[in-house]
Amino acid sequence: MSHPAEHEQQETPRLTPAVQSLVAINVALLFMQFTLPGGQDILGWLALDVTTLPARWWTTITYMFVHNGVWHLAANMYALFIFGPRVEQRWGSKRFLWFYLLCGLGGVAFHVLMREGSLVGASAAVFGIMTAYAMQWSNEEIYLFALVPVRVRTLAVGLFVLNLVMGMISASPSPGAGANVAYFAHVGGILVAYVYMRMAASGAMEQVRQRVANLPEPDEPPRAIPRALPRARDRGDEVDDIVAKSKAIAAKRSAALTPAPRRRDGKADELNRVLDKISQHGLDSLTNDERRLLEDMSRKLRDR
Repeated sequence: MSHPAEHEQQETPRLTPAVQSLVAINVALLFMQFTLPGGQDILGWLALDVTTLPARWWTTITYMFVHNGVWHLAANMYALFIFGPRVEQRWGSKRFLWFYLLCGLGGVAFHVLMREGSLVGASAAVFGIMTAYAMQWSNEEIYLFALVPVRVRTLAVGLFVLNLVMGMISASPSPGAGANVAYFAHVGGILVAYVYMRMAASGAMEQVRQRVANLPEPDEPPRAIPRALPRARDRGDEVDDIVAKSKAIAAKRSAALTPAPRRRDGKADELNRVLDKISQHGLDSLTNDERRLLEDMSRKLRDR
């Protein structure tokens, strides 16, 4: 595989902080395996073995950072280098890392359900990152072996089918069918990533935007603040009070007043933009001014 088109390389850093840290940790652990006295014990201590669960629970995480050899490590880190930076740039490092670990845990779940044995390598997590990339930039082209152009969506679907089929073959009792590859762990990472991305794109944030965007005018009964409204700070009790008061006022005034035509002003448009930003990049992406805008909106409804 090679990088996406040249114009995209200019927009996306070649190595983002979380990707850089993951590559460094994986490379360092393999180096320690090969150079330190008793370095092979590192693999045994950090690898996941189904028969030792739940006693060695930490291996459900640590298995992602150790590999069976240089080529195993190189393949995973190269795929992470290709697909990771652009996803991290859009999401931010914190969300990217949580997603990476989530996909790795999905690989553990499928590995435990479908087969027994040891599990090492970042493949499940990396397949999850590739899936997230493919679902956001499905028509992006990369080059297999620096020669064959292929769309990322086609590659992701093809690898999913390949791993599913090979997993079934390796699980069959026929002689020579087994293989030392955790195909079902790869499938688990892909499926967890797919479910996560579908849930994130389910439209929940759009429903919040539709309900909150048009603020009530002075002669219009106020509407209750939706409980799905993102909270800039940990102020759960205060927001719950605002919700209760808003509902009470709305019930009292709705019978006596006819709603005036809703007019969108500059603040409503700005609020739309902030909610869209939260939907795309998460709450951590907000600036101080944008956080104050959400707080002002909550105060305005509370005072009514």
